[in-house]
Amino acid sequence: MHLSRRDLYKLTALGAAPVALAACGTASNLETGGGGGGDEKPILTVNATAGQLAKNFNPHSPSVVHMIQGLLYETLFYFNPLEAIDQEPVPLLGESFEWNEEGTVLTVMVRQGVVWTDDTPFTAHDVAFTFTKIHDTEALNAGGSAPTAEALDDATVEITYAEPSFTEGPNALSRTWIIPEHLFADVEDLATDANEEPVGTGPFRFEDFTPESYLLLANEKYWEEGKPAIGGVRVMTTAGNQSATDMWLSGEIDYMSAAIPNLEEHVANNPDLTFTNTGISQIALMASSNPELGSEGPQTDAAVRKALYFGMDREQLSKLAFFDLGADISPSFALPDRDADFIDPSIDLAPWNAQPEEVKKVLEDAGYELGSDGVYAKGDVRVSMTISCPTGWSDYVTALDTLAEQYKQVGIELIPQQVSVNEWNDAKATGTFQLVIDAVGQGPAPDPYYPYRNQFSTDNTVPVGENGNPYENITRFSDPDVDAAVAAAAATDDPEAKKEQYFIIQQRLVEVMPAIPVLIGSSLTQYNTSKVTGWPTQDDLYAYPMSWASPDSAMVLKAVVPAT
Repeated sequence: MHLSRRDLYKLTALGAAPVALAACGTASNLETGGGGGGDEKPILTVNATAGQLAKNFNPHSPSVVHMIQGLLYETLFYFNPLEAIDQEPVPLLGESFEWNEEGTVLTVMVRQGVVWTDDTPFTAHDVAFTFTKIHDTEALNAGGSAPTAEALDDATVEITYAEPSFTEGPNALSRTWIIPEHLFADVEDLATDANEEPVGTGPFRFEDFTPESYLLLANEKYWEEGKPAIGGVRVMTTAGNQSATDMWLSGEIDYMSAAIPNLEEHVANNPDLTFTNTGISQIALMASSNPELGSEGPQTDAAVRKALYFGMDREQLSKLAFFDLGADISPSFALPDRDADFIDPSIDLAPWNAQPEEVKKVLEDAGYELGSDGVYAKGDVRVSMTISCPTGWSDYVTALDTLAEQYKQVGIELIPQQVSVNEWNDAKATGTFQLVIDAVGQGPAPDPYYPYRNQFSTDNTVPVGENGNPYENITRFSDPDVDAAVAAAAATDDPEAKKEQYFIIQQRLVEVMPAIPVLIGSSLTQYNTSKVTGWPTQDDLYAYPMSWASPDSAMVLKAVVPAT
């Protein structure tokens, strides 16, 4: 089944879990939460990741634990990445905002009457402090482009950019986690501080922590009346996709996003289970591609990366690894349906089936010859590369095993490796890898600008060996024309002007392909409806439902209410 993204939106299913079991074996699904009155309200269980947890509750740390962003620490507004770019964002700690005509000053009116969980009043000074602290922290402002901010009074903050920055608005408004000045003022390095006793404004508050799970209870002081309606959230580790799947089917997990085979069959047999599929995850093979920044290996050759592009059979990958829910991907890395008006019409979608003649042509034109071992080589450089994914991520594991077999047929040796999530992220951050499989993040609002800036801008990368951000430009791609186009797109709110700049970026990405597009994968999120209702549905995607997404998961957990 070859699906377009539009088809993916039509997929929906309902179903059910047998009996609700105790979460983690240590806490009941029905505990006394906060939120007033001491009434028993359900504690929902969410899976985090495999392995043990490190106690890090700093929302600005790359190693922050799952769900702290959004549930404990809030942003000013929320943009739903599934909606059009001209949406009106949901007010959170901010109530209104306005740009100046030049796009250099963003003025925000902040919500009054909010308190931190230690009873200290929240003001615009906390917002200004947060932006200033980020600006002054080198690891969080590697390119030096982070804005400065000033509180004009307790209710008003001005966020100022050095250059016109209309497209940076959603980052400031919906991806900047506001922290309390009175507790972070003496923190020397905002990027590394573990913040083990978190104090936030969010709908939940920190209660307890172990290396296997942690408990967030409803914040009885939360500013939004009647929310959250649940008692809390227990976030726990699992041994991988299969373990998480088994726990969801048995009622031990209430909310998660995992790749589960035969999902329709499972929910058909269990009336308390349901799922959604949002399908905007652009999966790619990320190459450490830049020898000028220290990348090493055959993947640093654009011809090899092009051969990887033409050598994969996406139809087979969809069937074997992504439950036949894979959809067309564009090498422009703009979404084919949502962003259709912003894709250069000369750029075709990635071929759905392997094109071995193209592989042969691109490699042989670049001077590679097929060796007696069946692998192409140029001199002593064989087209043999390692590629990694986290242990237990069954869809990625299957995809890499499938790709290894596919590439063998066209003279490329791919060596899959499974590593811990921490090892995977460390390799991405430092560039000490050849290939990894990963998804291209969509950013704070539905606009191709954000993948382009985050994934392909020189500002967002560092030389191999230095510690960069594992979620940004891990390919080490750097191109002055692309950087100039990104800057030009940021400086305008004219769609036609932005489109012109996007075409420049897209042509260069197709030409050198630092990230090799695979397909748009199934983005599945699973729920248990026996304890609460109000989960997102295919007909009402009021938030991007993925449990790992922030602050999206907080919007979901604020919306659900106990089942009657």
